[in-house]
Amino acid sequence: MNTLPRELSGLNVSRETVDRLHSFVALFKKWAKAINLVAPSTLSEVWNRHIIDSVQIYALSPGPRQWVDLGSGGGFPGIVTGILLAGEGDGWVHLVESNNKKAAFLRTAILETGARASVHAIRIDEAPAAIERCDAISARALADLDLLMEFGFPWAERNPDLRFFLHKGRDYQREIDKALGRWRFDLVKHASIVEPDSVVLELSKLSRKPQ
Repeated sequence: MNTLPRELSGLNVSRETVDRLHSFVALFKKWAKAINLVAPSTLSEVWNRHIIDSVQIYALSPGPRQWVDLGSGGGFPGIVTGILLAGEGDGWVHLVESNNKKAAFLRTAILETGARASVHAIRIDEAPAAIERCDAISARALADLDLLMEFGFPWAERNPDLRFFLHKGRDYQREIDKALGRWRFDLVKHASIVEPDSVVLELSKLSRKPQ
């Protein structure tokens, strides 16, 4: 019988969602042997380092949302978010991944898990033209905070309630200080439940500072 790790025991998800997460992990491990989806050193800790790390994003903004996941790669957090949304029966994740092999993996993961998601095999700077609107943006191990704001700003202009949920490591304060040179934004720091020195940065009300 498939079960959730202890760290996720408080998450109110259906048996079907648990099964979908296990199916995704099995598929991920299979594909990771052929293409570089994550750092090889983390493959033995998929649940803790990747699934739980991804679930905490959804836990910060639960319920149906229109998400854009930038640089989706191995499906973290985007596919995991899509699986949790499948349990809601509403919401959607737009997975933006320009690498064709990784995009193929993401499409297979959607088919096998029923995740509420679609893949856009395009460059991130092309995505705002392909995806009109979203409520939330996620990104993990992708780029500096300043650049992530640049990527997301077209959607922020369309939706003043847009929120960013961004995984950041121990150097996050340097990235915040740099971003404050060009941007105005509200910020909430959420301590990571996986890495003691890491955070999830929740940003809102993004606007450019006059130059």
